[in-house]
Amino acid sequence: MPRLHVLPTDVDAASEAAPTRARGMPADPQKFAVEARDSAIEGRGAFAAEAIPPRHKIGELRGEPISVAQARQRARGKERIMIIEVSERRAVDASGSEDVLRFANHSCRPNAVLRIRQGRVEFFSMRAIGAGEEITIHYGTSHHAGRLACRCGAPGCAGRL
Repeated sequence: MPRLHVLPTDVDAASEAAPTRARGMPADPQKFAVEARDSAIEGRGAFAAEAIPPRHKIGELRGEPISVAQARQRARGKERIMIIEVSERRAVDASGSEDVLRFANHSCRPNAVLRIRQGRVEFFSMRAIGAGEEITIHYGTSHHAGRLACRCGAPGCAGRL
């Protein structure tokens, strides 16, 4: 049974106590509410379910750790993948992940950035993101090698991924 942190009686009643984690359980890596919805860019997208201030961690993307060789084999022939190389030897396949950030679409003018830190895939807002706005990142180098049309629609779009 989870334990709840009990607030002292002199604390404002409007504030809520956060439940403590069970020992050995990782913290929830999602810092802001994000939901998956149909995207005008491509397929499903990740959308802010609440306002996100600039330069804040939105959350993390978790998945199956695999080798880069496995990642490239899994990506071969697929148009839509959810794999990120985190080093020269390791990658994360988020295809089976429940993390909604796996649906973040590419934009030539993104509102978020993806950072790899200590093997973790983290998303940070670059500017304020309004509730209901699609969270986008710049994919950078991808397995598409310029063969896939970009559908971001941003001013100055490069046209290809």
